[in-house]
Amino acid sequence: MTDHKNDHTELENKSEEEIKETGELTETGAARRSFLGKLGKGGAALAVFGMGAETAMQTMFNRSTLSSAVAAGIEGFHVDGKVDGFIWLNDRPINGELPPHLLHDEVTPYPNMFIRNNGVPPEKAGIDAAAWTLTVHGEAANQEKSYTIADLKDKFEHHTLQIWIECGGNGRAAFEPSPRGNQWDLGAVGCPTWTGVRLRDVLDDVGYDADKAVYIGYKAGDAHLSGRDDLDALSRGCPMRKALEDETIIAWAMNGEDIPEQHGYPLRLITPGFPGSASGKWLTEILVRDREHDGQGMTGHSYRMPRHPVEPGADVPNEDMVVLEEMPVKSLITYPQTGVETTAGSTLKVAGKAWDGYGDVEELHVSTDYGVTWQKADLKRPVNKFAWQTWEAEIEFPEQGFYQVWAVATNSKGDRQPMVLPGWNPRGYGNNKAHHIDVRVKA
Repeated sequence: MTDHKNDHTELENKSEEEIKETGELTETGAARRSFLGKLGKGGAALAVFGMGAETAMQTMFNRSTLSSAVAAGIEGFHVDGKVDGFIWLNDRPINGELPPHLLHDEVTPYPNMFIRNNGVPPEKAGIDAAAWTLTVHGEAANQEKSYTIADLKDKFEHHTLQIWIECGGNGRAAFEPSPRGNQWDLGAVGCPTWTGVRLRDVLDDVGYDADKAVYIGYKAGDAHLSGRDDLDALSRGCPMRKALEDETIIAWAMNGEDIPEQHGYPLRLITPGFPGSASGKWLTEILVRDREHDGQGMTGHSYRMPRHPVEPGADVPNEDMVVLEEMPVKSLITYPQTGVETTAGSTLKVAGKAWDGYGDVEELHVSTDYGVTWQKADLKRPVNKFAWQTWEAEIEFPEQGFYQVWAVATNSKGDRQPMVLPGWNPRGYGNNKAHHIDVRVKA
């Protein structure tokens, strides 16, 4: 993995609000600076004539190619073990995704698992996992209690579940005007297996006031980009109703092995159905709160949606924003890769994944005529709640020409993916527009 110096001298004297702003801008800053350097005089000219870095990039590239262009600008960057074709959005903090065809595995392996970091992870070589502790406390907790990983393993029942994790901003790149943040395309999602203990069991062991407890928050071991010890890189959480669900776990293993460094080693929270930021990595503390958690990433516009529909580009007051909780129903076509060729009269197998923040997907349909008609796909049941579901369909193309295959999932509540972008929001969360691939049919 590329080595970075932990040089924070430019930020040491900034205020907390300035630091937060710096962290938000850094999400795409490193990638953009590197890429714009490659634009040479043309890029500089765009800036001179009033186009900022982001506008220049948007002008020169459409949203479907932006991520690849940015990735190409990070020269030599690589995280050990990640698959060729990984799309690196930036390198400080490290953020990267996959194109849809690299998400075809039923269980996402480490090489194909996206990375979303907000700060600087602790180096695995410097972690003594045997000494790592999780401390549970808070206004609504009956006591403060700490557990080593060995304590968790010895005291509580183990559970292994396949659970998808998706960045709240997955699909952000499609929104116009462009919201602030990493310009994720489609691949900030994955579904490995996780092994650990139920958060509920740990909370019961500590004890809490059920009438007082409203929310849980977490603290983590990653460092804020500024290097300041008094600031958290991220400190989010979830309502008690979610914390007490069977599938919400404290995990020490991913796909049967220690959680990899970039994915939270040695301990992380798994909060199914919620945006990935609610599944805190490098977990050190659980706070049982008597109010909605107010840590880093819980206030302002962070991981929040407008209470009511808003006009694209609107300046939405903080008081009109609500926390993003369950992620919307969604699907991807993971096979074949877009641009495939076939022949008229033949049958093409199309397959993919579908998932939903409330649990199971009920139906998956595909269309080759832009939604005029639909064909029901064969959708497998999940191996457990909050595992993504594999689907496939056999499609016939009666004549030559250019086609697009669209996939639309419907959840158990009857919510269905839209064929167009959902409503704009200031941070570009929750884009579940239907995915499609291009197919060229020869005579």
